[in-house]
Amino acid sequence: MANRIKGIITITSLGWGYLKSDELEEDVKIDSSLLNTALHGDEVEIVLLPRKKGEKQHGKVVEVLKRAKTRFVGVIEKKKGKGFAFLVPDDPKMYKDLFIPDRNVEDGQKVLAELVSWKDQKKNPEGRVIKKIGKKGDNEAELHSIVLEKGLFVDFGKGIKKEAKKVSKKPFHPEKRRDFRGIPTFTIDPEDAKDFDDALSFRELEGGSYEIGIHIADVSHYVEEGSKLDQEARERAFSIYLVDRTIPMLPENLSNDICSLRPNEDRAAFSAVFKMNENGDIEEEWFGETVIRSQKRFDYKEAQDILDQKKGPFQKELSCLAKVAGNLKKERTQRGALVIDDEELLFHLDHDGRPLYVFKKEHLFTHDLIEEFMVLANRRVAKRFNTLYRIHEPPDREMISNLLSFLAGFGYKIEVKGETISSSELNELFEKIRGKDEEFLVKKAVLQSMSKAMYSIENKKHFGLALEEYMHFTSPIRRYADLLMHRIIKKKLQGKDVSAKKYNKVAKEISNRELDVLDAERASIAYKQVEYMLERVGEEFQAIISGVTNAGIFVQELETKAEGMISVSEMDDDYYVLDEETYALIGTRKKKRYALGDKLKVKLAGGSIETRRLDFIFAK
Repeated sequence: MANRIKGIITITSLGWGYLKSDELEEDVKIDSSLLNTALHGDEVEIVLLPRKKGEKQHGKVVEVLKRAKTRFVGVIEKKKGKGFAFLVPDDPKMYKDLFIPDRNVEDGQKVLAELVSWKDQKKNPEGRVIKKIGKKGDNEAELHSIVLEKGLFVDFGKGIKKEAKKVSKKPFHPEKRRDFRGIPTFTIDPEDAKDFDDALSFRELEGGSYEIGIHIADVSHYVEEGSKLDQEARERAFSIYLVDRTIPMLPENLSNDICSLRPNEDRAAFSAVFKMNENGDIEEEWFGETVIRSQKRFDYKEAQDILDQKKGPFQKELSCLAKVAGNLKKERTQRGALVIDDEELLFHLDHDGRPLYVFKKEHLFTHDLIEEFMVLANRRVAKRFNTLYRIHEPPDREMISNLLSFLAGFGYKIEVKGETISSSELNELFEKIRGKDEEFLVKKAVLQSMSKAMYSIENKKHFGLALEEYMHFTSPIRRYADLLMHRIIKKKLQGKDVSAKKYNKVAKEISNRELDVLDAERASIAYKQVEYMLERVGEEFQAIISGVTNAGIFVQELETKAEGMISVSEMDDDYYVLDEETYALIGTRKKKRYALGDKLKVKLAGGSIETRRLDFIFAK
């Protein structure tokens, strides 16, 4: 084994480093004093240190080969009477404050800074401010900080806005498109939606069949391949959905106006049209450019009320679509697709962005209705135009082993019959936990154990949907992959050759970008959860133990799902030891147990909005 090893380093919040390599059986631990300026995610070269008997292999960094991150968001701390300041990073894995040699920064200001130079581990890295965000604690500044910290974009530059304004005036020639303007057509979206990227049309045909059109905004007509607007969309890759706002992938005059399938306006669409029966069996299909005119904009609740009350606009069309969607969902479940209705938290905010209360999003059948027709369009597109896939590989054995141990802590035992857990086995679990206090935690653990869905030119199937092939086609306003698919399909319909290899690089780019976007969206929720809870310090709550460590127990408040910790120092009635097999802290004298899944009454003692941490104690 070579004494020098290259790899990607992981830094913990305590400042320790770990490096995993195929050349080694276990991770190499790197003391904080031996990191040699390495940061989390950097590509580094390390040298192995002499191994002491009975101890883990240690090493030290000899060279940083490539920085993973050079921009950091944080709070300015000015030194009185000095002409410099320090940036205290928001990122807990950035273990050194940045030295800022700048007089023109304000104490307590949140900024985005770039690491300029760092050669000596014993000194602070030097940085420079590249964007002033706002005052610490201000809602606008904090949410922008979350986005910028992940390396994402907030505002569009003047050049991009100018180009967007220009292309929004581009005509689309309805006479050259299949015309659906005389067919009942409508959209169903969230109540606060502004970017309507899909619509449904419906009409009955002779013989009892239906023609169902799934019409998608024709963004590719306006955003030309290789343009500055296209490059901007590629870098962003996704719209970002924060607690109180959407940061769009495309400028708003495109996303919310000319591309959006707004009611009573002619719109260019790219459509998947199916002749099918009420069972969901497809008899014919057609893909191509269309012109549509949505006659109604429903929100999910409004459409659900019409289905329930059996009266209202487009009641007959909605009822027929609901019957087909119900059969499509039944077929999806029977073929082994994962059925996991993830609970979504919503916040009611005041005019300053402070959360007044937290509630769970109501799941309606109309959500399923839209989902089933979007999945139908995506899977049929994938079957015919195989180029850029949305893949979801089965979970690996190690992740499943960890999941099974976690579930055992709640008293759920699953006998895995195959090489890995099956979706049907997981669906059985979801039925068992439905309505129980631990449902949210168990579903979260299952999702975390799954492989991450990604984009690929290689078809590796879709585990979650139990499909041989799948693509994203139905949301080009908010996902760059869908915009790419529209271009690919148009070329193929014109008889042009399309090389999948051309899209290999962008598939990897947008897959990585998706992780950053999801992190930002989750961080905005965590921020609002903590902000809401910190207004209630001293109050008592019902909670469930969500994790157990040597340092204490993690608890999750049952209503807001906010998570915090009861430190072992607060458990002063005994000396508690971690039992890793049963996920429990056990008192050595009294044998009292605090185990995963136990319900507790807790009191909120405090916390930190900056670190999004909550501190609980036992309620007396």
